[in-house]
Amino acid sequence: MAEESTIVRLGRIEEKLDRLADAMISLARAEEKIASMQTNQQNHFERMNRLSSKLDDIEKKVDDNHRTVCLINKLVYAALIAAVGAYVAQFIT
Repeated sequence: MAEESTIVRLGRIEEKLDRLADAMISLARAEEKIASMQTNQQNHFERMNRLSSKLDDIEKKVDDNHRTVCLINKLVYAALIAAVGAYVAQFIT
């Protein structure tokens, strides 16, 4: 009888050890997933920083283009006004 209770007790210990091993495997998998997620998050941050830098460059180019277009508009308006003035001056004199 003592031998049977020892066998039953050892069986319970084995079951608990099996569950403990399963829990350790689950924890290891979770840690791997967390590490993978952290790596992905770092990659996303780096990518966002590169995109932000590109956007800053594009913004500078857009500002330069805006100034150029404004200057061209002023020159075209001045040329149109001069042409209209010369045309009107022909009829007046």
